[in-house]
Amino acid sequence: MTSSALLQDLVKSHLMYAVREEVEVLKEQIKELYERNSVLERENAVLKSLANSEQLSQLPSQSAASTTPPQQGLSQPPPQAQAQAQSSPPCV
Repeated sequence: MTSSALLQDLVKSHLMYAVREEVEVLKEQIKELYERNSVLERENAVLKSLANSEQLSQLPSQSAASTTPPQQGLSQPPPQAQAQAQSSPPCV
């Protein structure tokens, strides 16, 4: 095997390792987000069950709620940080 082929194998091996690690991190984040979503859905159901019909009628519709800004209690990075996170390549 030539040194060039060995170098290519080393680079490939390193990249595969880095990708596997990133996949594991993303799987964990997905799991945490899924669990958080489940908790929020349960809380939402409880709050709806405790609210009276007048209070429920004042809530925005589901489609309007998805376009409104996030509530103060939820932590979400500013749009500028989101754009940077989406445009920056992953570290390998």
